[in-house]
Amino acid sequence: QMDVHGRIREVLAETIREELAPEHQQLSTEDLIKALRQRGIIDDVMKELKFVTDVNEKERTSPPKPSTHFVDREPPVLKKTNIDPTRRYLYLQVLGGKAFLEHLQEPEPLPGQICSTFTLCLHFRNQRFRSKPVPCACEPDFHDGFLLEVHKDSLGDGSKMVDATTMLSICDPVHMVLIKTDTFGETTLVASYFLEWRSVLAAENGVTNVAVELLGVGTESKVSVGVLNIRLEMYPQLSKTLSLEVTNTQFALERQKTAEKERLFLVYAKQWWREYLQIRPTHNVRLVKIFAQDENGVNRPVCSYIRPLRAGRLLDTPRQAARFVSVLGYERAPVIGGGAGKQEQWCTLLSFLCRNKGDCEDHANLLCSLLLAFGLEAFVCVGTKAKGVPHTWVMTCGTDGTITFWESLTGHRYIHRPINPDDPPLVEQPKPLYPYRTIGCIFNHQKFFGNCQPSDAVEVCVFDLHDESRWKPMSGEAIKSVCPPGSTSSVPPFPPLCASTVDAAVTSNEIELQLRILVSEHRKDLGLSTVWDDHLSYLLSPALAAYELERTTGISAGNEEFQDAVRRAVPDGHTFKGFPIHFVYRNARRAFATCLRSPFCEEIICCRGDQVRLAVRVRVFPYPESACAVWIMFACKYRSVL
Repeated sequence: QMDVHGRIREVLAETIREELAPEHQQLSTEDLIKALRQRGIIDDVMKELKFVTDVNEKERTSPPKPSTHFVDREPPVLKKTNIDPTRRYLYLQVLGGKAFLEHLQEPEPLPGQICSTFTLCLHFRNQRFRSKPVPCACEPDFHDGFLLEVHKDSLGDGSKMVDATTMLSICDPVHMVLIKTDTFGETTLVASYFLEWRSVLAAENGVTNVAVELLGVGTESKVSVGVLNIRLEMYPQLSKTLSLEVTNTQFALERQKTAEKERLFLVYAKQWWREYLQIRPTHNVRLVKIFAQDENGVNRPVCSYIRPLRAGRLLDTPRQAARFVSVLGYERAPVIGGGAGKQEQWCTLLSFLCRNKGDCEDHANLLCSLLLAFGLEAFVCVGTKAKGVPHTWVMTCGTDGTITFWESLTGHRYIHRPINPDDPPLVEQPKPLYPYRTIGCIFNHQKFFGNCQPSDAVEVCVFDLHDESRWKPMSGEAIKSVCPPGSTSSVPPFPPLCASTVDAAVTSNEIELQLRILVSEHRKDLGLSTVWDDHLSYLLSPALAAYELERTTGISAGNEEFQDAVRRAVPDGHTFKGFPIHFVYRNARRAFATCLRSPFCEEIICCRGDQVRLAVRVRVFPYPESACAVWIMFACKYRSVL
């Protein structure tokens, strides 16, 4: 806007004329910067220099919106931040991509046409960023800059600027996740990459360009997806850079140390497994999972997928955390071709959150991490459901010995009361309400136990974890050596959760409007007219709020008022029918198609009769990230002629 380059060029030309005329001396950078300073240009630039960052930590106060307003479809809320010259920043620019060969045939999108997009999500030292969505193409047009603060939490006193040597010891990578969003809003994980940014410490001028080859995920983790051109720059510039030798030695040492720790853990795990099998030969069919593959096909100890995760002010209670995890979408890891067996892929937390959906293991790991931060003793359980389907869920142990199972996909909680198989037949046994059949092992970020009771059936399981004849423990030291914070391992640090960017009122209105149009069109095809009753629609709100409250807290409230209001709104001799349904996605057309599959709902939408009035109410409850619980209620009232 200020045409900085033009002004700098003028000043430099002038300076060179003035300074160089007397004796043709060499001008240093300092002289030139001094000249720019004297003319106040640098100050102007610094004033104008505002970098755009994501607002996660600070609570947003948005001005009241006018009654008709357009919602910007861009996911992040952008806010100008003034750059702090006393801090070290890494400026990471993504300058386009190339060789995304899967999109070679993709036609150029017409203006205004909805097309599939790529979005790049970054996490570095507790900061998260998201690029603007760009259309999928063989050479996607990424042009984004991210300003990453290098010493955010642990390092750097306000008074002291970190130097290159200190930064070399910061081994946190920049985690980059590439997400593809198709025209229906469905997301897929394309690639997950850990960028070693410290190469910039040895680059001359403190600037380096890297071409990053992204590999696919899951079964395609050895296949190249595409290449991103990335430019890294330290800001302010380093006074002295390191030599390449130093940085390479540091990387080699870190790799060696990690590899050695992982090797020792593997040796220990093999020994542990041998001992476990010696207890009973049948143990080899139990689901005891010590390692799991992440989205890049890397084998990691299961304990490293968990660590206490505080949600800041975004979640208030453990049950609310369970509700949040249950509204993140569920999708089994994709597998090419048919055949039995389940493709296993435990995602890193960033990939799971950016994609907004994942498998049951991802849900269980996240829920366990959140419950641990709320001060509960939580474990992830690995076992099976009915028909021997492998499954994971979460368990908490109360101080009084109460065992509670949490189903991470639904948010349901079950109290576990073991059946004693040695009781006489007349003793009444508790009937288990939970869907779990067998349990092989339980673990969290510090502990791992293999189930060595005679039967691995959940209903007869006794969860006395101190009894080694029932639960074989792994050494806490061994786990600590490969799981953070004790290790400089290859395990990425957890990203913070982000506040929701979904405007609940606007989204609710949009979906409701779309549903009204869909219902009217559907009835028109059946030769029926549609009359909407706005008052009745409004009366459905309390019911939807009560349903969500019940899902979150287990307490139902306010039903009497709702029933009373409906009785008043429906005159004598009329019939009222209502049908509530719950979704975790915001696609009205898809929701409508699902509703029509239910005979109750279809009966309401296609209602025939005298004085038929229809009503629909949508209420979107936003949760952290872009998770949403969407409640829809269809209702009708008509005159009973029978």
